[in-house]
Amino acid sequence: MINGGHLDRAGRLVTLRPVDDDNWRAVADVAPRDDQRRFVAALGARYLLLSTRSEVWTSLAVYADETVVGHVMWGVDDDGSHWIGGMLIDAPEQSRGVGRATVQTLATWLSARDGNPPVRLSYHPDNTQAASLYTSLGFHPTGALDEEELITQQTPTPTPRVDHEVIAPTRRAD
Repeated sequence: MINGGHLDRAGRLVTLRPVDDDNWRAVADVAPRDDQRRFVAALGARYLLLSTRSEVWTSLAVYADETVVGHVMWGVDDDGSHWIGGMLIDAPEQSRGVGRATVQTLATWLSARDGNPPVRLSYHPDNTQAASLYTSLGFHPTGALDEEELITQQTPTPTPRVDHEVIAPTRRAD
């Protein structure tokens, strides 16, 4: 579990946990609002499949207290930078601070890994809600694009301690 101590607006503790036999169905069913589907996958299942078929991405379940409310994944690029991707917060759980707590928790955990790697993410320039959130959390455009998405990098700041267990990248079973 990755626990940064962040609460959503309802006072629930937001944690990130491995996807396992007990929660994968709930994570797969996470769905954004209809108006967000041009920016993200329609269901968490797409990201789960991507992380099981790739050696780059690791999926995590987003919990508010003991309820699955989202999906997020992380990966390491060839240049050593650490990436946040595939974040979906279930439509009924949006506008409650869950996305903010998720990014804060994962970015802090990633930046504290060996070598204090840069933390990056990308978003479509038309996704103004994402741009506002990520900018408020210290992510700024690098000037590079990945397909149609702006690549951003978090400006390093002193970070609080994050309690966690080591979560290894998911490997595909052959």
